[in-house]
Amino acid sequence: MSEGQPMIAPQEDGSGMVPEPIHDTPEPVPITEQEVGEYREQDRFLPIANVSRIMKQSVPSTAKIAKDAKECVQECVSEFISFITSEAAEKCQMEKRKTIGGEDILYAMAGLGFENYAETLKIHLSKLRQHQTGGATSNPRLGDHREDE
Repeated sequence: MSEGQPMIAPQEDGSGMVPEPIHDTPEPVPITEQEVGEYREQDRFLPIANVSRIMKQSVPSTAKIAKDAKECVQECVSEFISFITSEAAEKCQMEKRKTIGGEDILYAMAGLGFENYAETLKIHLSKLRQHQTGGATSNPRLGDHREDE
C-alpha cells in the first residue's frame, strides 16, 4: 500500500475493500419524448371506441361528435390518467409499496388540485367496495339503503 491510501480493515468477505452502499430504491428515470414516441398509439391511449361511447352518453342522442373531437378527448383522458397514476405511484414508492390502491389515486387527485373530483370518487369507491362485498351500507351520504330496514 502506498502512503496516500488510507488503511482499510479486512471485511467479512476477506477482502480489504469496503462494499458500495446499497441504495434502497433507485431514482426513477424520466421517460423522454423520444421514448414516448416509440410506443404505438394503441399502447398509449384508451381505446377510441370506449372514449366515443362515454362521450355519446354525455350528449343528446341527436348530437354527432367529430372524429378529431374524439381523438382529442382520447389523448386528454389518457394523459390525465397517466398524470394521476404517476403521482399515486410516487406515493407508493415512497411508502415502499408495489400496489396502487384507490386511496392512492384519491390522494394523488387531491394533491394535484382535483379535490372536488376526489370527493365524488371517494363516494363511488365506497359504493364499489360495498357492492363487491355484497352488502349494503347504512351511510345515508352514499345513498345505499337496505330494503328490509
